[in-house]
Amino acid sequence: MNRPMPLVLTLFLALSAALGCSKKEAPPPPAAEAAKVPESASASPPASGAPASDKPEGELSIVAWPGYIERGETDKAYDWVTPFEKETGCKVSVKTAATSDEMVALMTQGEYDLVTASGDASLRLVAGKRVQPVDLSRIPAYATVDDRLKAAPWYTVDGKAYGIPYQWGPNVLMYNTKVFKKPPTSWSVVFEEQKLGDGKSNKGRIQAYDGPIYVADAALYLMKKRPELGIKDPYELTQAQYDAILELLRQQKKLAHRYWHDATVQMSDFKNDGVVASGSWGYMVNALIADKQPIASTIPEEGSTGWADTTMLHVNAKHVACAYKWLEWSLNPKVQIALSEWFGSVPVVPAACKEQAPGKTDACKINGFDRFAQVHFWRTPTGTCSAGACVPYSRWVTDYVAVMGGR
Repeated sequence: MNRPMPLVLTLFLALSAALGCSKKEAPPPPAAEAAKVPESASASPPASGAPASDKPEGELSIVAWPGYIERGETDKAYDWVTPFEKETGCKVSVKTAATSDEMVALMTQGEYDLVTASGDASLRLVAGKRVQPVDLSRIPAYATVDDRLKAAPWYTVDGKAYGIPYQWGPNVLMYNTKVFKKPPTSWSVVFEEQKLGDGKSNKGRIQAYDGPIYVADAALYLMKKRPELGIKDPYELTQAQYDAILELLRQQKKLAHRYWHDATVQMSDFKNDGVVASGSWGYMVNALIADKQPIASTIPEEGSTGWADTTMLHVNAKHVACAYKWLEWSLNPKVQIALSEWFGSVPVVPAACKEQAPGKTDACKINGFDRFAQVHFWRTPTGTCSAGACVPYSRWVTDYVAVMGGR
């Protein structure tokens, strides 16, 4: 994840100021069947009865994470909107959202055509009937999507695809290399009090994520730390397992300098406030390295959670033809590799890794293309588990708020 990002620091600061993003959620997807599209998914008709016309309406509105839909305003080398507009005649407008909850709320309003939803939002959007199945026959480039992401459970329901993959990435352990002479081997450095490489306690020097999906990170740690709990899936937790996880999170509360959700604030804490370890994303790791900070990242022995984002179509989208053109465009290998380098994420189209990124870095390798098997991707806990009942996401929300409040 540690790429020596060639973008100059001024560009990094400009993007950082725009970011303010709380990110992402989704499990190791089952290996998808070879490169074929599931027949049930490819035949999925738009639920809204939208016309199948390919005539562009001239407009397209997208809800997206900051930095996901770029038109070269910060760096002309990173512009995949302007060429799309010229080719299709569809003028793109973007509404950035800082959290998955905000994305769900915006799509509930019904003013937007597409959303780049993470796994903690995608199933909620499907269950709430805010998005419609996509007709994969209108997206030929879907055939080029990474087989590991095809028919993934965070956007495929009852055999129907409710979107197409956009980018993915692991939640890495970011650390200060002056404190850790060697990469930390366990997430224990952020969950349990201990002395670090400099002989000082980690108390007040670590961060936790400001979002209920972080319960899964604690669950992942306890899967290996306490095998007697029998945790098999960090998103499917029995009451007894959940109780143990909450206790761990309450202990972590005493150690945490901050619960972060703003990327810029997290980077500032590492630079100025003595924070030395936290879960993070490739974007922050790469940006701090570009700022010549003593930062590196790793995926510890327990593995990691991660996010896999899906572009989803609103059930009552007004600009369906333009939306489908964007869905096809978004899978262009040149778009995918530019986005990967810019955001610190991984392309969903393997062919993108053969393209040269604008900054000429090996973005696929640096951002974790080969780490897929280590990632338990974010997804919304539904309360129904393979072994019966489990704790639903609504409980995760209320209980995690209580933990952050010291209760």
